Amino acid sequence: MSKMLTDRHPLSNIEYSCPVVNDCEITKRRRKSCQACRFRKCLKVGMMKEGVRLDRVRGGRQKYRRPVEVETPDPCSYLAAHHSFQGKRTTNKVVSHLVLVEPGEVFASPDLDLQDSDLRTLTTLCELINRELLVTIGWAKHVPGFSVLSLVDQMALLQSAWMEVLVLGIVYRSLQMNDELALAENFLLGRDQSRSSGLLNLHSVLLQLVRKYRKTKLDKEEFVTLKAMALANSDSSSIENVESVLNLQDRLHEALQDYEREHHAEDPHRSGKLLMTLPLLRQTANEAVRTFCQIRLEGRIPMHKLFLEMLEAKM
Repeated sequence: MSKMLTDRHPLSNIEYSCPVVNDCEITKRRRKSCQACRFRKCLKVGMMKEGVRLDRVRGGRQKYRRPVEVETPDPCSYLAAHHSFQGKRTTNKVVSHLVLVEPGEVFASPDLDLQDSDLRTLTTLCELINRELLVTIGWAKHVPGFSVLSLVDQMALLQSAWMEVLVLGIVYRSLQMNDELALAENFLLGRDQSRSSGLLNLHSVLLQLVRKYRKTKLDKEEFVTLKAMALANSDSSSIENVESVLNLQDRLHEALQDYEREHHAEDPHRSGKLLMTLPLLRQTANEAVRTFCQIRLEGRIPMHKLFLEMLEAKM
């Protein structure tokens, strides 16, 4: 993960990973669908590996694979996210920036060749989480104050809070659902499928958190600020410069308070109420980690290296 947090990669060591079987169709229209297969095709026609421009390497980020007929924004494109994720105008620069850098919509890529619907659900979910982890690492570098931390502390925060960040994203997408979880824009998980896939307990605790945030009428600005606070709110013993992390926490806390004073002046305790949801968010994330650790032990489905690395950091 440390390689993804810094752009100082030697050009000769650039590697891309195909999330499928290293045989993606690369055409003019679908050239962005898989960076690994596109790079391999370029090498076959004579491009030198050393010719890759460092300023064009995206730190290992992968695009979401889409059906050919669907045109959707790159989830790592912060400019696209700015146009698709605008909310209330606020004078707080931190909140405005967090809205700007919030990644775009998330789409799942189910393996339609898998006949077992339960295995397909688990495989799709794990593949989705791996891609979301890549997006989360890229997003974290744009959180105000995060990149000034040491690389060790950046890794400590991400390894501690990655599941909280992902869970909060699922919860926010699910606020308008009726007892279903929007794991992605095109991937809803209901109670029956959760039960048959062995995810019923996780489904239940996630819905509990959804109902809590739905009751508070959580808005976009609060969501992106809470997500950044979840990243900074680490209990990791690996943090070297505790004062710098505390300063980051204070900065985000002040941003939330400023936003609430500006847009929810009728409820002077709203920021405190939102902060009190963070312990439940952590509990829910811990349950999610336990669930995926069990799936890993069962060995029923393959898991990507990054996902396994982040799970091991939580064990």
